[in-house]
Amino acid sequence: MPEFTIRKIAILNEESLHDGGPAPDQPRRRAAAWAIVRNPFAGGYSAELQTAMDDLKPLGQLLTERLIAALGGNTSLIDGYGKGAIVGTAGELEHGALWHVPGGYAMRERLDASKAIVPSAMKLGAFGASLDVPLGHANAAYVRSHFDAITVSDPQGPRPDEILFALAMSIGGRVHSRMGGLEAWQVKGEDGLR
Repeated sequence: MPEFTIRKIAILNEESLHDGGPAPDQPRRRAAAWAIVRNPFAGGYSAELQTAMDDLKPLGQLLTERLIAALGGNTSLIDGYGKGAIVGTAGELEHGALWHVPGGYAMRERLDASKAIVPSAMKLGAFGASLDVPLGHANAAYVRSHFDAITVSDPQGPRPDEILFALAMSIGGRVHSRMGGLEAWQVKGEDGLR
């Protein structure tokens, strides 16, 4: 059983009070939480990786709970999410893909309406590398107002033999969204698309 020992956890929490126009009725809120963990696969090749996703499930649950708390604890308000990973330089990109199930499903299991796919991004990087974690509407992928990203970066990692695993959530779409398409209030929540 591989061990993904946690070295550090961090949370970014922000509110957008306006975006160059009139103030919205409610500020838009976004948050990201990440953990820097040891990569047990660094420095070599392993043909079998999938079972290691089970070992990361507790981390997905931990970061999900931290995000929900950072956004005020009311899961019915959270309507956007995303995930990502920065793999240290002694690893490979596929090690970041280990986050798909434990990160994505941890959020989907806790949020009230979450049928849409969880957007994802990953890359290889060194200390201080940044990653734009994509955000999308949690219940309908076609809601344009929620297409966004939140940047995560940590000056202390990842080290070559580590991975930075990140989750992100949001409340509300972009401030002043006006690109048309499906609006959040029109979501039927039947298929994860509309």
